[in-house]
Amino acid sequence: MSSLIYLIEQVSLGLYILIAVGMFWSWRRWTAAQRELRATHFELERDIFRYRRANAVTGFVVLVQLALVVFGIQQVVAPTIRRNESMAVTVVETITDLPFETPTPGPVEFGSSPIDASGVQLEGEELVRVLATPTLTPTPVGTILPNPPPVGGCDTPNATLQVPANGQLVFEPLMVIGTANTENFAFFRFEIKGPSTFESFAMLRQYDQPASEVRELGQFTPAFYEPGEYQFRLTVFDISNTLKAACTVNITISEPIPTPTPLPPP
Repeated sequence: MSSLIYLIEQVSLGLYILIAVGMFWSWRRWTAAQRELRATHFELERDIFRYRRANAVTGFVVLVQLALVVFGIQQVVAPTIRRNESMAVTVVETITDLPFETPTPGPVEFGSSPIDASGVQLEGEELVRVLATPTLTPTPVGTILPNPPPVGGCDTPNATLQVPANGQLVFEPLMVIGTANTENFAFFRFEIKGPSTFESFAMLRQYDQPASEVRELGQFTPAFYEPGEYQFRLTVFDISNTLKAACTVNITISEPIPTPTPLPPP
């Protein structure tokens, strides 16, 4: 349902143009029927022209109501849904660039196992303790598909993206990380382009707090878009509503990866 609301919001300008053309056409029908009604003296023809005039008025009223519905979706319904989504609490994994260590098991002593060691002579040697060596594994940003198209922009610190990364596979909500700042800063936006947006950029969210250093800029939820290849863009504007910087990366949205079902204990 929210996808339909966002679609109507994106094409609202075209809908207004179509409605205006329909209203003009209904007005022309009404004036033509009114003129013919005044010119004729035959009762049968007068009934026909009255019927046409009534149809033109009905069509005009329906188009006015349709315009009000589109205006309400654009100004009230879509902003309310977007605001509720931004307030939703979603558990997101925190991504860091620091390595982490796996838990180190306790020391294992020889002789603690039920192995028969009666034939082994240690001759005074001390028992050896074997410790598990932890493996340092950095936390990855996510699955990066090979050979993605090059990024667009991202060549100035005014607009950069670390997450999502170029070529990243996205299937669950994630925190967008990067920088967004410029002189006389006004706001920055998240935009997306792909199959669900008719291959044109559509605005996702807008923020009015600059980010001169790398930090979390906001949240992106891919569940509202059908799977496929998309472009994710960060745009930065100044107080004169002029685009000052932009950074575009290529992502692939997929269905959520199913989690394995644990087997019952034997």
